[in-house]
Amino acid sequence: MARSSGKTAKRTTTAARRPEVRLPPLVPYDGAGLEPDGDYDGVRFGAADLSDESGRGARFMDCALDGCALDRTELVRSRFIDSVLTGVRGVGTDLAEASLRDVEVVDARLGGVQLHGAVLERVLVRGGKIDYLNLRKARLTDVVFEGCVLSEPDFGGAQLVRVEFRDCVLKRVDFSSVRMESVDLRTAAELDIARGVEQLAGAVISPAQLMDLAPAFAAQIGVRVEA
Repeated sequence: MARSSGKTAKRTTTAARRPEVRLPPLVPYDGAGLEPDGDYDGVRFGAADLSDESGRGARFMDCALDGCALDRTELVRSRFIDSVLTGVRGVGTDLAEASLRDVEVVDARLGGVQLHGAVLERVLVRGGKIDYLNLRKARLTDVVFEGCVLSEPDFGGAQLVRVEFRDCVLKRVDFSSVRMESVDLRTAAELDIARGVEQLAGAVISPAQLMDLAPAFAAQIGVRVEA
C-alpha cells in the first residue's frame, strides 16, 4: 500500500493578465455620428454625445472615449480592441454580444449596460460605478474589476476564467449557473451574493468571507443552524 507523505498539494489561483494599452497619436472624432459597421481606427472621442446613436457591428481599434455620453447608444456586436474608455456615462448602453479585447474602462458611471453574450478578454474595469450590469452568458477571460462599485450585476450563465475582483464592491450579485475557473474574490471590499452561492466552485474567497457566507452555504445543503 502506498504511504501518504502527509502533505496536501495546494491549489493556486492563476492571476489575470491585464491589458497593456499604448495608444498611438489619435485624430479627433469629427462628430458626424456613429455608423453601423463603421470602422474607427486611432480616433479620440472627446466628450462626444453619442446618445441614441447606432454603431451596431462597428470596430473601434486604438481608440479613446473620454467623457462621452452613451445613453441608449446601440453598440450590439461591436468590437473594441486596444482602446481606453475614461469617464463614460449613460443609461441603457447596448453592448450585447460585443467583443472587448485589451480594453481599459476607467471611472465609468453607467446603468443598465447590456453585455449579455459578450466576450471580454484582457479587460480592466477600474473605479466608477455600474448599476444593473448584464453579463448573462458572457465569456470573461483575464478580466479585473478594481476599485469599482457593481450594484446588482448579473453574471447568470456566464463563464469566468482568471477574473479578479480587487477592492471593489459587489452588491446583490447574481452568480446563477456561472462556471468559474481561477476567480479571485478575496480582496473584494464587499461581497453580497443574492443568488448562485452554490456556483463558487473554482473561486477563492477569504476566511472572513467564508464566515459571512456560512449561512448561505448551510442553507444550500439543508443544514439548520440553531443556538
